[in-house]
Formats: sequence, structure tokens, C-alpha cells
Amino acid sequence: MAEPASTPKPTTNDPIAIVCVGMAGSGKTTFMQRINAHLHAQSKPPYVINLDPAVTKVPFQSNIDIRDSVNYQEVMAQYKLGPNGGILTSLNLFATKVDQVVNILEKRTKGKVAPIEHIIVDTPGQIEVFVWSASGDIILGSLASSFRTVIAYIIDTPRSTSTSTFMSNMLYACSILYKTKLPMILVLNKADATDVSFAKEWMTDFEAFQAALREEEEGKGEEGGFATQGSGYMGSLLHSMSLVLDEFYKHLSVVGVSALTGQGVDEFFEAVQEKAVEFEKDYRPELERRKGERDKLKAKIKEKELGKMMADMNVKGGGGRRKKDEAETVSEAEEEDDNSDEDDGSDKDNDMSRRYQQALGEDEMDTSKDMSFVKYLQSSNIG
Repeated sequence: MAEPASTPKPTTNDPIAIVCVGMAGSGKTTFMQRINAHLHAQSKPPYVINLDPAVTKVPFQSNIDIRDSVNYQEVMAQYKLGPNGGILTSLNLFATKVDQVVNILEKRTKGKVAPIEHIIVDTPGQIEVFVWSASGDIILGSLASSFRTVIAYIIDTPRSTSTSTFMSNMLYACSILYKTKLPMILVLNKADATDVSFAKEWMTDFEAFQAALREEEEGKGEEGGFATQGSGYMGSLLHSMSLVLDEFYKHLSVVGVSALTGQGVDEFFEAVQEKAVEFEKDYRPELERRKGERDKLKAKIKEKELGKMMADMNVKGGGGRRKKDEAETVSEAEEEDDNSDEDDGSDKDNDMSRRYQQALGEDEMDTSKDMSFVKYLQSSNIG
């Protein structure tokens, strides 16, 4: 079927950045290896970035590796930090050079020899350290400002078969989506071990999730399990959350993938292309709008600071002096108070405003005492 004419088509010089995030044990690094191998098999090698400073070995070769510039163990020892603090500080140090990374990526994408089409980014397993940190926000913002950027949220499917764990993962995904404000793909990993159809059904059929929730509650009651006390609260919470997330599910692409066997990888890259088009259509205009607002705010602050400086100098427009009844700043008010107390014997030569007036030739001293250079020449009959 022909593609609509209005749909933006990716070019070889317009790569897609795929940022893989996921909890520890979700198979994120193995998934990175799988999509890397898939692109290499298609003779489209990606540009690989590793942002996990604590990993000892990765099963893929990185073009840019945070471990080459930041020593995680040294950071922990030098700053007396724990594992999470060491990862966060390492990311903060790396974020100070993110502009250089983006410059390298831009040069690489503009290269005439084998231009790249995909940038894949591996992140730390401590997901909150990356997603909710200032450094993670800087890195994602820098990528999104130059490339079409998509978030791939990796989920451990076998661990999400219970309604409570599934809902926890969905809430996590929801928070990441609204924090990053970038298109997201839910990757239900380990599809070879557990069929992902149950998760897709729960996301598309509200009644199916409610039925599964009732079954779990009844099962706990029969077995006299851990939560007969308080299970009603949990059921009510999960019921409410499923209603809230119903709209959230409509904006997600869900793909079942096995990083071990390669199942679903083609479907994943189809979803990536769809989200790249969505980025151009919905997210890039929003990013441009936010950037324009920041630029306007900076210009407004700059203009305000300039106005304060001009007010301190008692300069208005082309150099005219403000009237006394137009005092708008603290410095002008203080100057008027000083002028009203000329008989108090205080030293006016140290006043900042008076020195500015003298420098601009606007001092209101007695004209009889004005000995400018020209009058000095005339009075001395020189020349």
C-alpha cells in the first residue's frame, strides 16, 4: 500500500536514536546485542553508545563507551559513594561532554561513506538513575534536539504475568513516557519463555484484565494466602489504575520479542519506523515550541538585566536623564535620597551614580565650575 504523501520519510542522513531502558534483569543488554546483530546482518551497522559505567563486559562493540572516559570504581572511591551514587556521578561527568558526543554523531551521519541509519543506546540497569536524573534529561534532550529519538522500554514478560506486577510495569512505563516526552515502544522481552498475548489482551481489553484480577483475588482467598487482609484495597487500586491507563495504552506500540532467539525483531523495527514518523509529526513541533519559549525567556531576562544596568547609569534612550518622579529601581531611589540630603556633609564622590554622571558629562554641578577642555583653551588664550 502506498504511503501517504504527507508522511515524513526517513533518509540515510536522518538516523533514528533508539534508547533502551529497562529494569535490571529484563534482558536489556541481550536485547541490545540482538538488534545490533540484526542491523549488521542487513549491512546497516548502527552507531552504538554504552552509558552503563558499572558493566564489566558487554556482548557488543560500542562506538562510544562511557567507561572510556569515566572510571566508575575511581569515582566511587574518590567521592566515597555507593554503587548507585557512583553510576549517577559518572553519568553527570559524562553529561558535561554530551555536546561533543552529539557533534561526533552529526559528523558521522553526514559522512558520505556508509552513513548510519540507527543510533542505539544502552543505559544502566538502575533505571531511575538515568530516567529521573538531570544528566539523563540532558543526554536525552541533546539526542532529541538533533535526531529522531525513540524510547524502547524493555519488560521482563515472565515476571509480569501477575496483575500487580504487570500494573507496576505499566505505571513505570507511563512515568517514563511523561518524563521524557518521547515516543515509546513497550518491548515484551523473553517471548520464547512466556507467550506475550496475555499482556496485549490486558492492554486492549479492559474486561479481560478485570477478569484476571478477580481470578487472582479468588485464588488468594481459597489458599488463605499472604493478603486476605488488605487484598480488597489492592484490588480496588488495580481496578482504578486500569481505568486510568486505558488512554495511556492507546499511545503505545507493543511488541513481543525474544532477545535470545530473535523472535519479533522485524516487528520491533517496524514499530521504530512508525514512532520515528510520530516523532516528526507530534514530538518535534513540541520540542521546537519549548525551545522557542526558552529562547524568549532568555531574551526577556537579558533585556531586563540590561534595563537594570541602564537605570543604574541614569540613561534613558540616547542618554537623556530620567526625571526624579520616574524612579523605577532601588538604585534610582537611593540616588534621589542622596541628592535630597546634599547638606548632610556626606561624601558624594564615591556614589556609583555620580561617577557614571561624571563619565557621561551629565553632572548637575554648578556651571561656573565646569572647566571642560575647550573652555580651558579659551580662558588661557591658547590656539
